[in-house]
Amino acid sequence: MNGIKLTEGIKHLIIINVILFIGPQLINLDLTNVLALHFPKNENFGFWQYVTHMFMHGSFAHILFNMYGLWAFGTPLEKMWGRNKFLFFYFSAGIGAGLIYSLVNYYQFNGYFDVLIQNGLNSNNISKILDTGVYTNYADIITLSQEELSKFYSLYHTPAVGASGAVYGVLVAFGMYFKDAKLALIFFPVPIAAKYFIPLILVGDLFFGMTKYSIGNVAHFAHIGGAIIGFILAYYWKNNQFKYYK
Repeated sequence: MNGIKLTEGIKHLIIINVILFIGPQLINLDLTNVLALHFPKNENFGFWQYVTHMFMHGSFAHILFNMYGLWAFGTPLEKMWGRNKFLFFYFSAGIGAGLIYSLVNYYQFNGYFDVLIQNGLNSNNISKILDTGVYTNYADIITLSQEELSKFYSLYHTPAVGASGAVYGVLVAFGMYFKDAKLALIFFPVPIAAKYFIPLILVGDLFFGMTKYSIGNVAHFAHIGGAIIGFILAYYWKNNQFKYYK
């Protein structure tokens, strides 16, 4: 990557992310219910979370990989576009990732909800299941598997955190402008051109997002959402030379 020095926009993004990761731990303050992105029907949901979730991370490894990706792939873009245009792109990709993630979750949630209604439960019954996680009183009539019920409960209660969606947008834009740059994964250290490497990662996210083979609580559709918004903006700017003042 050309350029080790932090560019202005990326420097401030990293500083805010690090403060919001370390600060709450130092004073034993949990900001998850306020700043993480919750399911729209959850009582803790707020529209501001489409922005704030981008600055929340679940572990040191999580923030480390995201900030490394932001620096490695975002630096050439900010140098090329300028700070304001890069920040507009970054937040657009991150917010778009959150919206698409919510839309996919909402679709999945309603699918399970409709099945439970067809099984004879009403909204109050379902709300009790979501509040308590207990469904034994309706076990005889519910046709959803235990795995599906667990997914239904998780969709409602599990918030999303991290800058991954925005970083995926940055990654896609990097691949469009620097398609011949060689990239490699830690567990597959063979350099591959960005024009092949990035689509491979996205196909993997799509596969894991649509199957049960995902490892850990990874928001694959947030990654896909960020990539989609990043592609649309980068494609438009590259082909129309759209510019913002720095």
